[in-house]
Amino acid sequence: MIDKLAGYLDYHQEALGLRHERQKVLANNIANADTPNYKARDFDFSAELDRAMQSGGDREGGLSLATTSARHIPAQAPGGGGVHDLLYRVPEQPSLDGNTVDMDRERAAFADNALRYQANTTILTRKIQGIKGAMQPEG
Repeated sequence: MIDKLAGYLDYHQEALGLRHERQKVLANNIANADTPNYKARDFDFSAELDRAMQSGGDREGGLSLATTSARHIPAQAPGGGGVHDLLYRVPEQPSLDGNTVDMDRERAAFADNALRYQANTTILTRKIQGIKGAMQPEG
């Protein structure tokens, strides 16, 4: 029972983290809409979520640093989680200055991602409230 609950919460934690990362990528695209030769970026959310869940969702551990000698001290670098496959967008119609940001596409993706982030937080909040309600005695 606890394992299922932990898995459910881990899934939503990973989904919220990736939604946050995607929002930053999309905001960066929008901010650079007038930058010459800027290439719009994005990532496949479902593929990244699958990758994160298969790797165990170890976002807090950070990057492990390689040691070249047994006498070296093992260390962890912060921020190892995140997107592994940040891709370039293929433009519908590239501009003359080489910029590939399509503002209509970026705004739609930004709004869609924000709505899905809000839905994730609502679902997670209701699930936690349900668990809290089940744990409290009837009185």
